[in-house]
Amino acid sequence: MALMMRKAKAAEGDNNIFWTTMADLLLGLAIIFMTLFVLAMTGFTQQELEQKKQQIEVNKELIENLKKANIEAQVDPMTGDIKISDLELFELSSYNLSDKGKAYLDKLVPIYINTIFSRKELIDEVENIIIQGHTDSQSYAGIKNPDEQFMKNMTLSLQRANSVAEYIFKTNYDKQYNDKLKKIIVVEGKSFSEPILVNGKEDYNKSRRVEMRLKVKKMDITEILTRGAQHL
Repeated sequence: MALMMRKAKAAEGDNNIFWTTMADLLLGLAIIFMTLFVLAMTGFTQQELEQKKQQIEVNKELIENLKKANIEAQVDPMTGDIKISDLELFELSSYNLSDKGKAYLDKLVPIYINTIFSRKELIDEVENIIIQGHTDSQSYAGIKNPDEQFMKNMTLSLQRANSVAEYIFKTNYDKQYNDKLKKIIVVEGKSFSEPILVNGKEDYNKSRRVEMRLKVKKMDITEILTRGAQHL
């Protein structure tokens, strides 16, 4: 991405900026089960709680399977969302997957798809698997209009998400899930609308990413946490 401020060497020596340590995982799981307890006390139905429990169990299994395969990725233990640095997937200024990116997806995608789809009680509740592209907010050289900057990044984020989605079908996941996957996969571009902030400032490296997100029917985690917080 031809930017005035971006330097290709900024990420050298950083194999993956999203690696989640085991300590972080254990802390996250503790918080999650505390949240489930709060939800149980605040009027959520047994069906809703069981659905969330199933999702958390699958997310835990996914994290463990990725770790066993020595695949570095940040997985949200509550939602199952995966963040992948653009450094893992693309060459500078390109939306075409690099050889490194293809090799990475060859390892990650089968574990992701096979783990998620193997739990029928969960996959029947999944509305979409969203492949979502994000950029940082640094400026393209020669473009001064902020709206043009936003849309230029929108195009790039959508192209990168689409490249990942297209390659997913070329990986060696269990093809019995193919028809279901085609019905629920969605591609989105978000431009720089959802930056990653560190100490109140945008972290450009972390903002440039592709996310794989599960959208579950009937339950929105933000709504759940809001309802739970109101009773704390």
